[in-house]
Amino acid sequence: MYTETIIVRHRKERKQKCSVQPLTKKDGFQFVSFPNETAENISSYMRLSTEGPLLSKSDSNKGLLILDCNWRYIPDMEEIYGDVTARSLPYFKTAYPRCSKDNTDPDEGLATIEAIYIAYCILGYGTKGLLDDYYFGNEFLKINRERFMDLKE
Repeated sequence: MYTETIIVRHRKERKQKCSVQPLTKKDGFQFVSFPNETAENISSYMRLSTEGPLLSKSDSNKGLLILDCNWRYIPDMEEIYGDVTARSLPYFKTAYPRCSKDNTDPDEGLATIEAIYIAYCILGYGTKGLLDDYYFGNEFLKINRERFMDLKE
């Protein structure tokens, strides 16, 4: 069994559009509201980021800390969580349609549920049911099939 995944969700993140909202009903996930709450006991956690060494199977002894927000809020959240060891993901294509009006979405930007799914695959965690309620889940798996096959090698 793996350590509970902590998802720090910015208060301005719209729950009805949030890709991880269905995870609030699943075991193994703790949700923290930013900036009102602070995740505690995170010294053994790593933060998914677009920077830092690539996540690997050797990181499976640490918990995952996920910052869930619009890209423009990342700097605010990193003021609090920036000291948590950062790990990045290999390149995958998002299936989530982009709608940023100010072009703040980086090319490697993923929907939060997509990033969690990739991280769980890399770490060897179970992924059953993670994408069940994600509208673009099948498309995400389809467009990244070869990338997921590369992870298994």
